[in-house]
Formats: sequence, C-alpha cells, structure tokens
Amino acid sequence: MTLTLWQRLDKTGRNLAPFAVTVMLVLLGLVPVPLPSYAPVAPFLTAIAVYYWAIHRPDLMRPSTAFLIGLLQDLLTGGPLGVNALVLVIVHWAVLSQRRVLMSSTFALMWFGFAMVMLGVACIQWLAFSALNATVLPFNPVLFQALLTMAMFPAVAWFLIRVHRAFLQG
Repeated sequence: MTLTLWQRLDKTGRNLAPFAVTVMLVLLGLVPVPLPSYAPVAPFLTAIAVYYWAIHRPDLMRPSTAFLIGLLQDLLTGGPLGVNALVLVIVHWAVLSQRRVLMSSTFALMWFGFAMVMLGVACIQWLAFSALNATVLPFNPVLFQALLTMAMFPAVAWFLIRVHRAFLQG
C-alpha cells in the first residue's frame, strides 16, 4: 500500500515529535528565571527528554539526534562546545544498555534509574568543566542541578507521556 503525500507528511511530522519536543525543552531551559544563583543549577531538561525517548522510542531518538541536540544546547548557552553533546550521548547509551529493564518497570523504578543516570551526569559534567578550567571546581552546583533535575522528572515525564500518546501511538 502506498501512502499519499499527506500521509507521508503526517508520519514524518509525528516521527519528528521527540526531536521537536526535546529542542523545545532546550529553549525552555534558556528562559531566564529571576532567582539568585539559578543559572548554574537550572534543571537539565534535555537529559530527561533523551532518557524518556531512548526508553520508549529509541528509533526516533538515536545517539546522533541526542548529539545534535546537545550541540545545539552548547551553541545556544555559550558553553564549551561538545560537553552537553557528550553527556546526552552518554545518557542515551546508559538507557539503551538497560532499556529492557526500564521498559518493564514501574514509574518509580524508571525515576530511580533516571536518578542514577543524573548522578553520573553530574560527575561527568563536573569532571569536564574542571578539566576545561584546569582547576577543581566546586561540586555543589552540579549536585544541586542534578537534584533539581531529578525533582522535575515526574512533571516533564508526564508531559512527554502525553506527547507520546498524542503523536506516536495509534
């Protein structure tokens, strides 16, 4: 059965949903929040999205896609080029290695898995930024960023579940 042009466009648009929503979260993370010392501990929303999509739709969130999104985030934030890209690829790899367990688990176990991944992300970010600055940076900002991201996981995951149901199932 051949698909019409409109059906192909609809399928392509639906398949771009994980990428588009993750880029939207990149942009949402750039919105300035008028709180003192918020910027260094702002939640890493893209890690949540890459984690979720790598579990539920790894065919649409490939390592190359995670890398491009991380590179875009590096460019938009003005951070060292490649750090977020590397971190998101590592998140993707960590999820794929445990995907079967995470797919068949409860939400609480999925959240716990994300917490473990975020602690690893915090360590990798701290090491990368310390190496790039040629000094040992304080660990508190990356730890608080990880904790805030873990706390945001249920709300962002709820949103991603709604997007998944609306665009990618059925």
